[in-house]
Amino acid sequence: MGIHPKIGITGLPRSGKSAVMEKVLSMLKEERTRELAARNSGTETEIIGGICTEPILDGSERLGYSVRNIVTGETATIAHKEIDSRLRVLGYGLDTEGLEKVAVPAIEFAIEHCEVIVIDEIGKFAVESEAFVNAVRSALEVDKPTLLTLHKKSRHPLLQDIRRRDDGRILEVTPVNRALLPYKIHKLMRETY
Repeated sequence: MGIHPKIGITGLPRSGKSAVMEKVLSMLKEERTRELAARNSGTETEIIGGICTEPILDGSERLGYSVRNIVTGETATIAHKEIDSRLRVLGYGLDTEGLEKVAVPAIEFAIEHCEVIVIDEIGKFAVESEAFVNAVRSALEVDKPTLLTLHKKSRHPLLQDIRRRDDGRILEVTPVNRALLPYKIHKLMRETY
């Protein structure tokens, strides 16, 4: 077991998981950039790597979801109402190829080259891809601070395993703690690195 925490953020849909994640990442980035500037050492390593999952919106309607590589900015649609796939979840057709093309290399890059690994949304769509599940399992074996957002209701073995880890902390976003949670997570991550 490593010393670096694996922190899972969970919560109901629209509870603000992504907002909490974004805030933690911007705090970490700002702080590390300041530290490196103070030491005057240009950094070769990316501070944060991995993936973010973002809704594809038409006005306020969600048409699907895309995944973005945090380091390169490359994106792919992973679920969309228009995708005609035999894999359908919550009314969306899934494109596991898109997921594997962008998410898997992004996670592998983060494992090798980044200080902090981020996997935003291990949920109903992503777990349909075995390559993605394997990439996440590999990331969990690496001793680096890791930030994950987890679908609250998923019973997939991968999520069950994360919840059972000794070095894992699962924190739920609620309307009450939403504003303070990023600071708590940031502190947990800072204690070890």
